[in-house]
Amino acid sequence: MERATRNVFADIPAALPEELFETLLQTGPCRLERIVSCGHATPSDQWYDQDWDEWVMVLQGQAGLRLANEDTARILAPGDSAWLPMHCRHRVEWTSTDPPTVWLALHIHTDTAAPHG
Repeated sequence: MERATRNVFADIPAALPEELFETLLQTGPCRLERIVSCGHATPSDQWYDQDWDEWVMVLQGQAGLRLANEDTARILAPGDSAWLPMHCRHRVEWTSTDPPTVWLALHIHTDTAAPHG
């Protein structure tokens, strides 16, 4: 069986009108995703409220991650991670543009149907 290799910093587009979401691995209840953000943010009137647990880590750039139960955004820099349990309302307040923010996101679903979102 041949194993594919890939660099998470490869193939980052020069222009990103929208955030880029790419599934790197999906197995059972887990989906690992690369997200590339370049100045993107969640609309100020919107909160993510997911039916699954999520762990995120910033690999490059910076981001402001705001949890609904906190007064200010958490500043995430390379190597910083956050655990977002199911139904933890959160949003991205801002992301850096130079360099773009590269995230890893691990989605852990309680059933193997694993909805995307």
